[in-house]
Amino acid sequence: MNELRAALQRLTARRGRTLLAGLGIAAAATMVGTAVTLSYGLQTGFDRAADRSDLADVVARFQPATRRAVEDRVGGLANVESRSYRFELRDVGLRTAGGSSRKGALQLVPSRGRRGYALVDGRDLSGRPGEVVIERGVARAWKLGLGDSVDVRPIGELKIVGIAVGPDDVAFPLTSTPRIYLSQDLANPEFLRRGKSVNLVMLWARDRDRLDSLLVQARNQSFGLENLRFVTRDGVRALIDQAAGIVIALLIAFSLIALIAAGVMLGASARTDVQRRLAGIGVMRAVGVSRGGVAGRFALDALLVALPATAIGLAAGALLASGPSGRLLEILNELAPGAALVGPLLACFAAIVALVVMATTVPAWRASGRMPAQLLRGPELRHASGGGRTPSGPFGLGVRLALARRGRTVATAAVVAAATAVVLLMLALATFLEGLQNDPGTVGKRYSLTAALPASATPEVAALPGVRAAAPRYEEDALDSFDLGQRMKVVAFPGDHTTFESPPLAQGRRVRSSSEAEVGLGLAQALGLRPGSLLQVQLASGGEARFRVVGVVRTVEQDGRVAYVRPKRLLDADPRAHPKIAIRLEDGVKASSLTPALLELGARPQPVGAATTDSRAFLAVLAGVLRLVALVNGLICLYVLAQALALTAIERRSTIAVLRAAGAGRRTVALVLLGTAAVVIAVAAPVGALVQRLAFGPGVAKLAAGYASLPLGAGAVSVAGVAAGLALVATLAAAWVARRVEREPIAAGLRDT
Repeated sequence: MNELRAALQRLTARRGRTLLAGLGIAAAATMVGTAVTLSYGLQTGFDRAADRSDLADVVARFQPATRRAVEDRVGGLANVESRSYRFELRDVGLRTAGGSSRKGALQLVPSRGRRGYALVDGRDLSGRPGEVVIERGVARAWKLGLGDSVDVRPIGELKIVGIAVGPDDVAFPLTSTPRIYLSQDLANPEFLRRGKSVNLVMLWARDRDRLDSLLVQARNQSFGLENLRFVTRDGVRALIDQAAGIVIALLIAFSLIALIAAGVMLGASARTDVQRRLAGIGVMRAVGVSRGGVAGRFALDALLVALPATAIGLAAGALLASGPSGRLLEILNELAPGAALVGPLLACFAAIVALVVMATTVPAWRASGRMPAQLLRGPELRHASGGGRTPSGPFGLGVRLALARRGRTVATAAVVAAATAVVLLMLALATFLEGLQNDPGTVGKRYSLTAALPASATPEVAALPGVRAAAPRYEEDALDSFDLGQRMKVVAFPGDHTTFESPPLAQGRRVRSSSEAEVGLGLAQALGLRPGSLLQVQLASGGEARFRVVGVVRTVEQDGRVAYVRPKRLLDADPRAHPKIAIRLEDGVKASSLTPALLELGARPQPVGAATTDSRAFLAVLAGVLRLVALVNGLICLYVLAQALALTAIERRSTIAVLRAAGAGRRTVALVLLGTAAVVIAVAAPVGALVQRLAFGPGVAKLAAGYASLPLGAGAVSVAGVAAGLALVATLAAAWVARRVEREPIAAGLRDT
């Protein structure tokens, strides 16, 4: 207790330095808390929603059939714990006070049994007439709440009694299909088709490890069921991954970078504090305090500062990130971590506190091993070599002061360099996502427009003024025939597809015949594909096609779960597939100039972005979230820079006091401090840029390599902008410290070591 009381007295005696150290720890903890909250929420959101909603292990969809026909096939399956028979009607008209859609999905659920969705507000269907449960995304997009009405055609108005999350698909409006749930017992017979009341079956397995054998058995017993398609939990996970997988990878990478930057900052700040207190260590050693005693006192002081500062910082970071994280999870039909986030935050809390204590204790232990007389002299100023090459005047004095304390200057520069590298990384990520949303070239697309016209209209489109090239583009959703949980997109162009879409090759070569395929790196990793492997796909129509893999490409579209082929085998498997004409324009030609001509041909042109139409809105949200993360962490990093420069300036207070005694004013003092800061910036800015380009950028890109080849090197404009920002902050920090110093008595500065 006496040691604790003494430690509190020591901290109280130097309130300013204690507060400054605490603010630095809190800033680092805020940076970590923000990144961990975002990455953990997205990384675990699907499993959390799937468990709470009791998501089925297998969902089978097919053309409507009678209940008896379906039961005859499902009843004979082994390894089935329970099942749920449903009827799902698509393209239902929905109208509410807040919005409407003609693409609604109405799912008729039984009055009893497992649901496959989780209620987040209200209650479940009771079986009474006039009740409906709607998806959370619909409620948010259309601003609906419990008790509001939904006009379902041709049923009529229904009252909302519950709002649910169904993690088997992403939420509206990321998907264009708003979903609602209605009791099966109250279904209008007009919805059913000649007694065929089932087109969807949910299966829960007894043993999930044997799910593959269940799928094989289900396919073997599915004769008579048309257009049969299976989706497993892993398949749903892949669907969600297509929407946010790259962002999850980037946020996890950023969390690691934040931890590294925070560690560098805290370690350097702790070392600076120990160096400042060398005279105090000398006094303790002179009166007989052991090295262990000295280190213990420093450890206790650091612990008392780190505990509240880390808690406040992590809480602030979690609070700042909870809103954006929750919004992303809602769009993905997933659930926020809630109390589950406490565990990761506690782990970060323990790690940060331990880092602060260790970073303080180790240099204190090492310093206490020196002779007391040497320690009592304090951190004396040494003459810097090469002084003749430094500027003259107050600014040059500041430069020489920094060069005289090379160790401390390097430590401070390391903190600033880490902050600079993090800011540059966030700017690079923001630039990439902006391009991913708006620039087709980001994902290798070289065409600007599409037109919904038959393939036979291609020559007419190609002949239009300003058109460089045109070709029919086929796009089909598909599953891997051997692993039905793996979803993909099959894209087909006649001839060389690189004229229109040219993602960079990672392995192999380009497609040359109708029997070959190039696959995205994400699909190759998921299925273990490489040049020479067989790719067998099951299309949404139920048909199958086989291709020999000849190349692997890097693309962010669908998280790399894409296959590029020629149309012949695709059309053999699905003769009803309809293309869109991809239109590549001449340089300098605006897409709007082709609108009248395409309207005359009977098609309204659709602009092409880097993202697909369905995911563009989602990418806009993601870009906004990352801009917020960049802003928060950028402000924190700039504060850390100001703190580091202020600490450097405070170390020179005795020298500054001498200048003031000789008649120097605030402007002169500010120039001295700015000279010291200039040395730090001159080292930190290029080092930070190199660290971002050679370490942080490639490290993040490597974690996201399954999705794309990410250009995460900061450009010259970003580097110049950050360097200018560092100079501005250094100027403000120097002016701020000069003002503080001017308020202090000169004698107090002369006593300060």
